[in-house]
Amino acid sequence: MYIPKQYKVTDFNEIRDFIQRNSFGTIVTTKEGKPIATHLPMELYIQGDDYYLTGHMAYANPQWRTFGDDPVLVMYQGPHAYISSSWYKSENVPTWNYQSVHVYGTASLMSEQELQEDLKSLLLNYEQHRENAALWERFSPKTKKQMKGIVGFKVKVQEIQAAYKLSQNRNEEDYDNIIDKLKKEKDLNSQQLAEVMHARKEKGRADS
Repeated sequence: MYIPKQYKVTDFNEIRDFIQRNSFGTIVTTKEGKPIATHLPMELYIQGDDYYLTGHMAYANPQWRTFGDDPVLVMYQGPHAYISSSWYKSENVPTWNYQSVHVYGTASLMSEQELQEDLKSLLLNYEQHRENAALWERFSPKTKKQMKGIVGFKVKVQEIQAAYKLSQNRNEEDYDNIIDKLKKEKDLNSQQLAEVMHARKEKGRADS
């Protein structure tokens, strides 16, 4: 991924938190030179000294058959929005702000036991705070058998690239005005991006 220096993020803890908050990603592989992509949730875990992304897809999805020695790409994206240059104090061109993380690694299939444990963890993560939580331990044997229709996989992380293009190149007056204008936009992405930009500004103040 092309990342201008001012937008590059290297803090692993920050990237890990981003993946946890935006865990619905895209996994890309190739078959005979043609890219194949599937959109699905993938969680980041540590195992020993290594990090893995784990997920599952339908058995009928042919992409899992492309897993092997060739590297895979997993992409995560946060809120993004159009930035009008009319929001700047001086004339300039419009742009687009975004957050994006690319993870490169090798994918392998899970055993049935590994998949079951991964599903337990996934359900616990998203269900434990809910009333009558849909947890693995509460499923009937009939429901658990649906696991036969999916394939679990894990991606051993080899490289991570992260780009946060959040108007870091603008002066403080422009930056604050962009946040204010984004808050007033009607789409949710713009409003969420405003929150991200505000949080990063506050973090910068705390760190300085």
